[in-house]
Amino acid sequence: MHKHSRRLLRGIGLVCALALGATACGGSNSSEPDAKTVSEADISAALKKGGTITVWAWEPTLKQVAADFEKEHPGVRVNLVNAGTGNDQYKALQNAISAKKGVPDVAQVEYYAMGQYTLTKQLTDLTGFGAAKLAAQYSPGPWKGVKAGGGIYGLPMDSGPMALFYNKKVFDRYHLTVPTTWDEYVDAARALHKANPKAYITNDAGDAGFTTSMLWQAGSRPYKVDGTKVRIDFSDPGAKKYTATWQKLLDEKLVAPVTSWSDDWYKGLGDGTIATLAIGAWMPANLASGVKDAAGDWRVAPLPQWRAGAHDSSENGGSALTLPELGRNEALAYAFVRYADSGKGVDTRVKGGAFPATTAQLTSKTFQDVRFPYFGGQQANKIFAESAANVSGTWSYLPYQVYANSVFNDTAGKAYVSRTKLADALKTWQDASVKYGEEQGFTVEK
Repeated sequence: MHKHSRRLLRGIGLVCALALGATACGGSNSSEPDAKTVSEADISAALKKGGTITVWAWEPTLKQVAADFEKEHPGVRVNLVNAGTGNDQYKALQNAISAKKGVPDVAQVEYYAMGQYTLTKQLTDLTGFGAAKLAAQYSPGPWKGVKAGGGIYGLPMDSGPMALFYNKKVFDRYHLTVPTTWDEYVDAARALHKANPKAYITNDAGDAGFTTSMLWQAGSRPYKVDGTKVRIDFSDPGAKKYTATWQKLLDEKLVAPVTSWSDDWYKGLGDGTIATLAIGAWMPANLASGVKDAAGDWRVAPLPQWRAGAHDSSENGGSALTLPELGRNEALAYAFVRYADSGKGVDTRVKGGAFPATTAQLTSKTFQDVRFPYFGGQQANKIFAESAANVSGTWSYLPYQVYANSVFNDTAGKAYVSRTKLADALKTWQDASVKYGEEQGFTVEK
């Protein structure tokens, strides 16, 4: 067996041991054990026998899913634990894995963070569980998010196909037309800010997730990953489209320098000084709860396009349920994951406000005909579902994307607080990501 060299990956307080030996590169080795196999008979036997599984997840709709699963299988107990959101949970999970103690049977992992676990084989490959048979149930973006090196390391739980949320009241007041292209978006930004210098088309203080989603939609593919071989390049034609357009907004001070999810951000969304958001389809519940006084003012439109007449979209957010390699009760854990992400639990979560990754829900008349009171009765799911269908499944994240995102504001963020051009700032981000990858033992193509 090849020896694995291990280095520490630190990002936003996350510590992740990366296995950088030959077996981590997706290659096969006759001395390595075969992928785990769990049959339908194994799953049925596990459900009949019963037992307890521990699930680490912050997604609120899983509470009802767990209760329903226990009711359907009286001998099963689901210990649902919120170990923190995103990076907080990843830190706790990595600590448990390193200590080989307290590792959950199921863990929620966002798509952008999957690589740091799949490369090291810290998640169970579900191919031998029959997961490949479920591929057709999911839209392309989320399904790509759970695959790595020929393996399937989770089942998609939700997704975030992008759309343009806009304040119709503001657009009507200033006689603005909803933009269908990003060039039209820049024109609308100019017209709005000229009519009301206190109003901005959107906010952007620098955000890694938003930037990668915009690059994705523009056709940029800055990350190429083959095991421990990676390539990072923010100068392809798609990236140039994005930086050239967004630079106009920054140069002309047409975007509010407000951080998303801050008090000022919510205030701007409520009083009309932030007029649009290009963001994932999970946003409606956040608007309804955080910007209550603007109910009825907002609407949803397709994401503006980089080329007139195109129908390209991308994902912004979303996560999967995975089985950590050191977890126990694998058959029972997989039964729960399958129930939550492709079975009855999907409808339960959708009713609770989650946005699905499954095409059956996305294309159903019941789902698409839902009227959103917050959006003036608009059937917004029709727009979200169309966006999901138009997401390219060819996007890849770095195996250490969590770290890369953590240094975004110190590198690419300079474009938002100085005269540094966005294209140059992205090159700084690229250089920092390359340097870090090399320090961790990755082979980085320049």
